[in-house]
Amino acid sequence: MKKIILALFLLIGTSQFTQSQIHFGIKGGVNYNSNSIKEVSTNVLSGAKGKTGYHAGIWLRFKIPVIGLYIRPELVYTKLDNNITYTPTLGGTAKAASFSIQKIDVPVLLGKKIFGVGNIYIGPSFQYILKSNFDISDISDVKGNDFTVGFQFGGGLEFGKLGIDVRWERSFSSIETTFINSTVSSVSSVNFDTRINQIIIGLSYRL
Repeated sequence: MKKIILALFLLIGTSQFTQSQIHFGIKGGVNYNSNSIKEVSTNVLSGAKGKTGYHAGIWLRFKIPVIGLYIRPELVYTKLDNNITYTPTLGGTAKAASFSIQKIDVPVLLGKKIFGVGNIYIGPSFQYILKSNFDISDISDVKGNDFTVGFQFGGGLEFGKLGIDVRWERSFSSIETTFINSTVSSVSSVNFDTRINQIIIGLSYRL
């Protein structure tokens, strides 16, 4: 009987320890992407300006015993938009257009709680580009790198189960993107860099 009671206490203790060490939840928020179109091979794109995008996903948090740090992996869907000026032919009339990127982000952050309610974290962010396209018919095809790696750095506050954070994300390497400029007078391939550089403001809820 004593062994059974001891085993029950150990089971309860282990369960409580596990619950206290692992948290998970949902998150969402807004993204502001800036300077995302660079190094255009021809004078076709100009005036790129970031617009507000959004993200939504899930997160886990594993506390590392003794050293007081935690690991926070996330799985997030992100959509970014940019306003651009597009000139289809040399000396032609410039057009306003929008360039959008849809991607899956998997940041793996190392964090630390501070002052009881605060958090700071940094770590790599693995990004898979789902789709990138322009909203104008002149550009018939857009191709780019599917996978890239960047990093995130930021901090936030937690009030009970609700959290808010601000992060900066930057890609380590360029995302080489090519589109076909199809017009009546010309057909040419245009290369440009769509490297991600964004501010992320998010809300999270611990389940």
